[in-house]
Amino acid sequence: MPQLGLLPRKAWVALLSQILRPPHAACPRAVRFHSQVSRTESSRLLQQGLQVAEAVLTSQLKPNQEKSNFIIKTPKGTRDLSPQQMVVREKILDTVVSCFKRHGAKGLDTPAFELKETLTEKYGEESVLIYDLKDQGGELLSLRYDLTVPFARYLAMNKVKKMKCYHVGKVWRRESPTIAQGRYREFCQCDFDIAGEFDPMIPDAECLKIMCEILSGLQLGDFLIKVNDRRIVDGMFAACGVPESKFRAICSSIDKLDKMSWKDVRHEMVTKKSLAPEVADRIGDYVQRHGGVSLVEQLFQDPRLSQNKQVLEGLGDLKLLFEYLTLFGIAEKISFDLSLARGLDYYTGVIYEAVLLQTPNQAGKDSLSMGSVAAGGRYDGLVGMFDPKGHKVPCVGLSIGVERIFSIVEQRMKVFGEKVRTTETQVFVATPQKNFLQERLKLIAELWDAGIKAELLYKNNPKLLTQLHYCENMGIPLVVIIGEQEMKEGVIKLRSVASREEVAIKREHLVGEIQKRLSDS
Repeated sequence: MPQLGLLPRKAWVALLSQILRPPHAACPRAVRFHSQVSRTESSRLLQQGLQVAEAVLTSQLKPNQEKSNFIIKTPKGTRDLSPQQMVVREKILDTVVSCFKRHGAKGLDTPAFELKETLTEKYGEESVLIYDLKDQGGELLSLRYDLTVPFARYLAMNKVKKMKCYHVGKVWRRESPTIAQGRYREFCQCDFDIAGEFDPMIPDAECLKIMCEILSGLQLGDFLIKVNDRRIVDGMFAACGVPESKFRAICSSIDKLDKMSWKDVRHEMVTKKSLAPEVADRIGDYVQRHGGVSLVEQLFQDPRLSQNKQVLEGLGDLKLLFEYLTLFGIAEKISFDLSLARGLDYYTGVIYEAVLLQTPNQAGKDSLSMGSVAAGGRYDGLVGMFDPKGHKVPCVGLSIGVERIFSIVEQRMKVFGEKVRTTETQVFVATPQKNFLQERLKLIAELWDAGIKAELLYKNNPKLLTQLHYCENMGIPLVVIIGEQEMKEGVIKLRSVASREEVAIKREHLVGEIQKRLSDS
């Protein structure tokens, strides 16, 4: 029987007309019923029937139409990672996390979403980039924008006064993605934070040391870490004549100097944020200066800045910081840069940002503009914003931009034709004969139980050549071969995939021989 919804309109008219036509005289009951239905009523019933039929037809066709228009893709600003990409990503994360652990950090995790109230008024102008979620039962929620605010909330909620930890997780920002530069709407951050009251600049110096270790370990090429202090930034604004109510807005503009020219930034401050042109020009005299500890000494003598208490406090801490950085052997990687502002509202002291000067595959060419690959700073007041009594816990930390680093590593691998193994399989269990599945399963169970990474083909009777080709393609170093001859002699053949050399090993000595070869390789 055909589906009624798929009948054409003419067929429906014919079918309903048949139902409503006068009955045969031989059926008195039907005659009596039909005589009670007027011609107008018949027409109305026919029209209603057609409307029902069209509704059924539309409901059946609509899903098919929607399906034909549906495009299979990931949402804007997100991406899948292939097995090859996951290998590269995991190596990056291993380098980062092992460095965090080397410096004594504990692991921490927090929910992917927070109460909306937790995240509001923490990010300044960037708050518009927060993803708000639909009300799901009385709580207004948002996806986390970074890992710093959730960490501060954790400290306040659990009344933690001292902690050194690392936190790896995804964050979400509703900004315009630039995939080529590693800028996504969903991305992974790796954070390291030190919470607690300590002597000045020692934790801050360690954060910069960690940043240097990670960027050097990832072999991304030459890099520079810009440092500044929010007290110097705010004091500079005050000394130049910026109204206090405009500090955060002007700070957000200055923070764009790594992407925009001073001319464009000045234009934004004057036209969009109503800053007096002469005030903008005074700011311009400072934000285009950068150097080392000598610049710190110069600013101590600056007639305008030296009158500001905030600036003097910031300069004093930076001078001490450079002493510790020299002891750590990384002072040459650090630049005191007055253009660095870090637009997030919660920073209160030293701020820093790492940029790559040149990627490894671009020797002799222009540097690739990837923006910052790591950043951080001191945020002494953030925890107090969550504490009912306003108790502060001084904090300093850093965040590694995994996605941007991953994009650089991917580019390097393409240039140099580097390949990666997608599995860590050490041994493949093979057979040249039919009906040896049971023996292969027993043998591979022995290897797994001994902690050896092994696999086999999920076939009862695989061809030996197919198995060996699989090992070569997957980069598996060793093959153990079992067959009738090996069973009779109580041995297993151990084959090196690279050299194709085979040796017979006593079954009871096989695990030990494999472990020895793997440890020597």
